[in-house]
Amino acid sequence: MLTQRFMAKISEQDLFPGEALLLLGVSGGLDSIVLMELCKQAGFRFEIAHCNFQLRGEESKRDEEFTRTLAEKYQVPFHLRSFDTEVYAQTKKISIQEAARQLRYDFFREIIEGKEAPSYLLTAHHRDDNIETVLMNFLRGTGLQGLTGIPAINGKTRRPLLSFSRQELLEFAQQQQLSWVEDSSNQLSKYTRNYLRNEWIPAIEKIYPEVKANLARNIERFKEINKQYRESAEAWKKKLLQKKGNEWHIPVRLLRKINRAMVYELFSDYGFSEGQVEEIIKFSNAGTGKHLDAANSDNRIILHRRWLILAPCTDHSSNAHFIINKEDAEFEFSAGKLSFTSSPGSIITMDPLIASLDEKKIVFPLVLRKAKTADYFYPLGMKKKKKISRFFIDNKLSKTEKEKTWVLESAGKIIWVLGQRLDERVKLSPASGRTLRISWTRTE
Repeated sequence: MLTQRFMAKISEQDLFPGEALLLLGVSGGLDSIVLMELCKQAGFRFEIAHCNFQLRGEESKRDEEFTRTLAEKYQVPFHLRSFDTEVYAQTKKISIQEAARQLRYDFFREIIEGKEAPSYLLTAHHRDDNIETVLMNFLRGTGLQGLTGIPAINGKTRRPLLSFSRQELLEFAQQQQLSWVEDSSNQLSKYTRNYLRNEWIPAIEKIYPEVKANLARNIERFKEINKQYRESAEAWKKKLLQKKGNEWHIPVRLLRKINRAMVYELFSDYGFSEGQVEEIIKFSNAGTGKHLDAANSDNRIILHRRWLILAPCTDHSSNAHFIINKEDAEFEFSAGKLSFTSSPGSIITMDPLIASLDEKKIVFPLVLRKAKTADYFYPLGMKKKKKISRFFIDNKLSKTEKEKTWVLESAGKIIWVLGQRLDERVKLSPASGRTLRISWTRTE
């Protein structure tokens, strides 16, 4: 009996406790009708919610009235929301299907959040839905995660029918003499899922009759493989990613030991696309100061000596890094603007907001960042290095002044503590051929 298998699957997967309040997303179609009947026979406490997307005219009104009568039949609370789905899709510049999905789940989430705990949303996704989803993900070129299908547990959402085929649900509905409504749009193969369901899969079944069962078994295998893959990825993340403020530092020598799949896992959470993996691998062999911006976020990777530094590129906190290239005549940042000019000879200035440097000793690109207490440099006039922290103490800087201090690096060396001191190693001398003049126009 399907009811016993249904209850066993809930217990086996620990989907929800028996006393939980369940919200069933009910369209009026076969799948949601069976889910509702199974919950009734299992003795679960539930309410039903229906969305009228106003996309099918009288048919949408018919579905709304049908689900309303179901609530009366089962004597459970009924939640209804109508949407102008087409307008929403146009406003958000998304497809009608995606718009309906967003509106539906936002509505369900709103109801769940207003309920007592424990409460969960149940949807009627079944094995055939899962197979179609995996095929779409495979054809789109998603990674291993996409081949694991629809999750049975996702936040407050539970999907207890994923192990059952649509044919099993149909047979149960017929045995129980249940009524349901048909969505005429399901017959339109212009939608990707419908095309797979109505044409592609039936054509494959003529050659491989067991294709659905085989794919369902493969989904379970992919889940196990993905579990091990994720464990491996997390182990590499712990080994490679070293947290420093709001940055992550990655040793280049270790990065070169992992494969491209793990490289993707390291950087994908920060907005780097799968297509950037090869760029990242090549980038790790570039010169100090190079940077690579993420395709889908405001993060960037900076190559600094033997480290890749993953940091926000628009962040102005103490850990922000900015790259200045040789062709940049001006560079604006949160504390003002740097202007760069080059002139022959050795032209010295005493203005603390102007750095006059020996151009031949400067290597581009430069790195502009906030000073860190562990930094060191050779203050102008000194032959020994000094930690920035000691320099701050000697110059009696306040905590706020310390936090606002910026430094400019060349080839990994600090060449100027902005507005305070140049580095001895890049100072001008009578033998200097050209002067690189960097002027700081402050805004803070």
